[in-house]
Amino acid sequence: MELKETLLSSYLAFDGQEGPQQKLQDQRAAAIEVFEQQGFPNTKEEDWKYTSLRSLTKTQFSVFPKEEVSLKLEDVKPYILQDVDTYKIVFVDGIYNAYLSETTHDGVDVCLLSAALTMKKYAPKIKKYFNQIAEKEASLTALNTAFTKEGAYIYVPEGKVVEKPVQIIHFATNKNPNLLLQPRNLIVVGKNAEIQIVERHQSLSEKTTFTNAVTEIFAEQNAQIDYYKIQNDNTEASLIDSTYISQQKHSHAKVHTFSFGGKLIRNNLNFYHKDAEINSTMKGITLIEGTQFVDHHTLVHHAHPNCESHQDYKGIFAEKATGVFNGKIIVEKEAQKTNAFQQNNNILMDDKASINTKPQLEIFADDVKCSHGCTIGQLDEDALFYLQTRGIPKKEARGLLTYAFANNVLQSVQIDSVKKRINKLIANKLGVNIGFDV
Repeated sequence: MELKETLLSSYLAFDGQEGPQQKLQDQRAAAIEVFEQQGFPNTKEEDWKYTSLRSLTKTQFSVFPKEEVSLKLEDVKPYILQDVDTYKIVFVDGIYNAYLSETTHDGVDVCLLSAALTMKKYAPKIKKYFNQIAEKEASLTALNTAFTKEGAYIYVPEGKVVEKPVQIIHFATNKNPNLLLQPRNLIVVGKNAEIQIVERHQSLSEKTTFTNAVTEIFAEQNAQIDYYKIQNDNTEASLIDSTYISQQKHSHAKVHTFSFGGKLIRNNLNFYHKDAEINSTMKGITLIEGTQFVDHHTLVHHAHPNCESHQDYKGIFAEKATGVFNGKIIVEKEAQKTNAFQQNNNILMDDKASINTKPQLEIFADDVKCSHGCTIGQLDEDALFYLQTRGIPKKEARGLLTYAFANNVLQSVQIDSVKKRINKLIANKLGVNIGFDV
C-alpha cells in the first residue's frame, strides 16, 4: 500500500478518536480532501523540481505511537539549552513530556495546543488565528492540518516582554519506529510584545523518522519576534518544516535557520506583510556532508509601502551533499518604497557536492530598492595558502575560512547560548578547533 493510502486510512481512525482534534473537525475534513486530491508533491512541480520525496513515500509510516516513552534529562541533555533559563515545551514521539517541560500561564501562555483547543477561554483566539495564514492548498500543510492534535501554543498579550526564551523540542525514539510526526504550533505575539523562541527536532536513534511540522506566527503591531531553528539530526531523519508569519505595522520578525544534519530537510518559510513599515529578517547557515539534502524555500510578500526584508543564506556542502535555495520576493503595486535584499552564497567543498539556487523577484511597484544574488564557488586557494604560510595547518585553515564565510549570519544571533551552541556545532562539523568560544 502506498503511503498516501495508508495515511488516508489512518485519518478515518484518527477522525473517530475522542480528543482536542474534534474541535477542528470541519477544517480537518477540508484539509484531508486537499491531500487526497494532490497527494505528496513531486519533482514535476516547479517548487519541488529538485526535491524528491520518493524515499519517504516508499516507506510505511504510522501516525499513531505504539507506546508512551519516558525520557530522563541525562538522555536528552545535549539537545536542550542548559546555560540559560528558559520555558520548555518538550514532546517525545509526539506526546507531551511534563517532566522535561516548563510551561507557564503567568502573564503569558506557554502551553500545549491540545489545551488551547479544549479550554473555552482560548476559543476566541483559536477561531481568530488557527489555520488562517497556513497555505490551505499546499498538500503537506493540509496533511498536517488533517492530523492536528498537539504542538505548542504561545500567546503573548499586549505590552508583555517575555523575559525567558521558549524552547520547543520534539524528540523521536526507537520505541516507535517509522513514526510520522505532525506537530502544529500556533504563536501569537500581541501589540508591543516581545519573545525569543528556539525550536529543535531531534531523533534519538538511527531509525527512520519523518516529521511534517507546521507553525503559524502572528506578529501584531510593533511586536518583536526572534525565532531560531536548530536542525542537526541523524542521517535517517527527514523534516518538512512549513512556517507562516503574518506581520502588522511596525513589527519585526526574525528567523534564523541552522541546518547541520538530516537525511532530507525542506524549510518553507513564508512572510506576509499586512500593513506598512514592517521589517522581516531571515538568515540561515547550511553545513552538510555525505548524501544529506537541505532545501530552503522562502517567500516575502510585500503588499504595503515602506517595508523592508533582508535575506542572507550561506551554504557549505561537502562530499556528495546537495542544497537547494529558492527565494521569492513579491512586491505588489501598492508596496512603494519597499527595500528588499536577498543573497545566497555557497561553497562546494568537494567536486561531487552540488547546489541549485534560484533567487527571484516579482516587482509590480516602480519606487523600490530591491536586489538579489547568488554565488557558488570554492574556498579561496590564495587565502588558504596565506594561512598555511603563517603556520596554520591546512585542515584548520579550511575550517577558519569556512567559519569566516558564515560568521556574519552568527553576528545577528541575540541569545548568547544559542550562538555558542552554533559555534560548537560548526567546529564539530569541520572537525577542528579554531579558537573561537565554544
